[in-house]
Amino acid sequence: MAVSDVDICNLALQMLGAASITGLPPSDTSTNAKACNACYEKLRDKELRVNRWGFAKRRVVLAPDATAPAFDFLYAFSWPSDCLRPLRPQNRNDCDWQFENKKILTNDGDTLNLVYIARVTDPNNFDAAFVEALAAKMAWHMCEAITQSNTKKADALKAYDRIIAEAKLANSIEQVPEDPADDLWITARL
Repeated sequence: MAVSDVDICNLALQMLGAASITGLPPSDTSTNAKACNACYEKLRDKELRVNRWGFAKRRVVLAPDATAPAFDFLYAFSWPSDCLRPLRPQNRNDCDWQFENKKILTNDGDTLNLVYIARVTDPNNFDAAFVEALAAKMAWHMCEAITQSNTKKADALKAYDRIIAEAKLANSIEQVPEDPADDLWITARL
């Protein structure tokens, strides 16, 4: 089933018991549409960044920038333009990555295999749990302006926490377990 930005906004408004919207500004100039428009993209990107949503993971091989870092590292790699958050390699104790100013500084080699969380803007690519989590986060964010109800605001936060817990459980079932990184104390003893 197709989902749109307006559908997500209306889900957030429904959580607050507020009137639905027909679109976002400039097509709909209602107070609710303006409130949704003010926070939708910011909260979408923040939610993608702070939780590891599988649908937003991307893989890319990067070439180094033409200019090397001034000191400490041999290579600098610019983040992809849609990168919200690079993910460190799993099970790598020797990873010497440093994140600075939307660049990855490293001595790891002249190419870099990067897994990252991407900015996903098409709601049809969103996971169903993400849609619900984003709507709950928007409801929490807009609650004061729309309802002036602390009770509804607390309910929206509880709903968000429940949805995130459910999403993490589903993710733990869907993903192959990752072995923990080797402990340096243990490997030094071997």
